Amino acid sequence: METRTPARIASQILQRALQRHNALLPRRYYASTSTPTNQKERIVILGSGWAGYALARTLSPSSYSQVLISPRSHFVFTPLLASTSVGTLEFRAAIEPVRRLNLAEFHQGQVRDVDFDRKVVSVQANTKDDATTRSDPNAVADPGTEFEVAYDKLVLAVGCASQTFGIEGVWEHACFLRDVGDARVIRLRILQAFEKAALPTTTDDERRKLLHFAVVGGGPTGIEFAAELHDLVHEDLRKMYPGLMQHVAVTIYDIAPKVLPMFDQNLANYATDMFKRQGIQVKTEHHLERIRRVGDHLLIRIKEEKDEVGAGIVVWSTGLTQNPLVRQIVDKQDVAGLGRIVKDPKTGGFLTDDRLRVQVEGPDQKRTTIPGVFAMGDCAVVEGTSYPATAQVASQQAVHLGRRLNKGDLEAKPFKFRNLGAMAYLGSRRAIHQSSGDELKGRAAWILWRTAYLTKSMSVRNKLLIPVYWFVTWVFGRDISRF
Repeated sequence: METRTPARIASQILQRALQRHNALLPRRYYASTSTPTNQKERIVILGSGWAGYALARTLSPSSYSQVLISPRSHFVFTPLLASTSVGTLEFRAAIEPVRRLNLAEFHQGQVRDVDFDRKVVSVQANTKDDATTRSDPNAVADPGTEFEVAYDKLVLAVGCASQTFGIEGVWEHACFLRDVGDARVIRLRILQAFEKAALPTTTDDERRKLLHFAVVGGGPTGIEFAAELHDLVHEDLRKMYPGLMQHVAVTIYDIAPKVLPMFDQNLANYATDMFKRQGIQVKTEHHLERIRRVGDHLLIRIKEEKDEVGAGIVVWSTGLTQNPLVRQIVDKQDVAGLGRIVKDPKTGGFLTDDRLRVQVEGPDQKRTTIPGVFAMGDCAVVEGTSYPATAQVASQQAVHLGRRLNKGDLEAKPFKFRNLGAMAYLGSRRAIHQSSGDELKGRAAWILWRTAYLTKSMSVRNKLLIPVYWFVTWVFGRDISRF
């Protein structure tokens, strides 16, 4: 009879535990183009933005095996990025790790191509921190790490890129505000500008250039950043650099006749008047032509200005352009037996039907859809509509598609956008809000602004962290450490 020593018993228990664990692990079908009959249908989601993340949260894990592919391993709650860039909130309060979702697989990488005939996605791994947290057009994926991921259904939610209009020096010298890495760079550069200006060897002319903060773009992102920067300067930095306040200036440049074009004239005028009282200059119908660096500061050439304007930081927020992957797919892709993918003539994105299915056009000019392929968010346009490229639209599309797929009744109900209104923070605890039902401005709008973004935060963790950070900032001030 075999002797059952404690070591042998422990070994047998460990082997049985490993067998149970392996049985629970999802199988990986990188090279296959179909799902085995005993497996759940495989949905591959491209992108972890508002559309991709919301869809992954909505889809039922009991019905679908979800695979998410994105260059970054987190979702960014973009309305709070301006607050993180000045220390009102910490960076982690504005992000959600995607690996906490109930996914079968997650791959951090850049999608290089989609083969609709073979139903596979070509991916190159991208695990470099700098490349995944900043708006860097030159980000390089990990070499030699290409692989394919098969799908049964595919959702294209890759978003858009920042629009620079080909202006010289923008990518090299301007700061964007689309990810937490961008916000961190802005915070460091603001504090660095004050430290350099405080040096006894710095002249007054250099101080004026270093402490001039230029914001290009009069949309909600640019306006809210200027407002948050004003609060940082006048509530915190004024106490630490009192001798520098006379040199600080914030200027918003926009090519349009007015800022905040999505708001009516009354609210836009209120915002402009509010900024004037706070000392923030708003220069509309101004065209930036070049940015270049000279020493510690930047020089901006503006068509309407006689001389170049010095600035310590230029924050760029002028709109969106189509994602290079989308351009690549719509410009060259023919789907076998169906035809060419239809491109929206205005945005260059995918044109979808009201069920969010990607459309193709055959040789006979008749349109149909690619089976099991969907597109939503900023990279897609629903035919016959003009929805704005906002987080509201993307998240509502994701929830709608997720619910329809869970119920298996995609044809039952078309997507319809419900406009919940627009909000913008103006600084000094003032904001504006506009919806189809009413308008609100001042402190009441600021309370609504904070309440809305708090309730829209994705996780319970951040719903708790955000008010804690707000309270800490109110009592102790913002964190101005550089690290």
